[in-house]
Amino acid sequence: MSASSYLIPARIFEHEIEVKKSRFIARVGHVVSREQALAFVEQAKADYPDARHHCWAYLLGNPASATTAAMNDAGEPSGTAGKPILNVIQHRGIGDVIVVVIRYFGGIKLGAGGLVRAYAGATQAALEKLPVKEYQPQTVLTLQLGFHQEQALRHWASLHEAEVLSVNYAQEVTVTLALPNSKIAALQQFADAQGLQLQAYRTTQSSKTTANMPSIPME
Repeated sequence: MSASSYLIPARIFEHEIEVKKSRFIARVGHVVSREQALAFVEQAKADYPDARHHCWAYLLGNPASATTAAMNDAGEPSGTAGKPILNVIQHRGIGDVIVVVIRYFGGIKLGAGGLVRAYAGATQAALEKLPVKEYQPQTVLTLQLGFHQEQALRHWASLHEAEVLSVNYAQEVTVTLALPNSKIAALQQFADAQGLQLQAYRTTQSSKTTANMPSIPME
């Protein structure tokens, strides 16, 4: 992976463990904002309305330098649920991730230490099995070029992991590209050689969110 890329969840995933008759179901998903994270929590509550607790933590951005992280004990004693979930996330090297651990009380109290171990254990077990994929931060930009230069740009894009988002034809051709940040320098070199000017830089996050996927594999 490049220095700017990192791993993210490939899809929603669930894994369940049992500790002294209490069920701990860890649901993991990909989110890129606090709003998406909270919506993910609400969906877990809707899917498991009779559970005693829906504890959660999330981490946004590159795990090496996360932009945002948050946690919630959701009624468990302070520090026994959200914090251990987040601690495990921070040591797994996965970004843009949320974990909701849903607990069904089994009738036996676990104590503070037992709860910490159970929530951390449920999170660890899920993240170990979680399908992941590489995410590369991208930039969207536009170029104006002559008609005779379009094919050369398309060829360059096909060789450098760039996606042509749109092409508008007028007196000149305006092409909008999305490409990994690591490829911007190479595009600048291409543009300089062709006498083109890059415009409208805009860094983007992944648009592929799995928060509303109807099917949730569980192991």
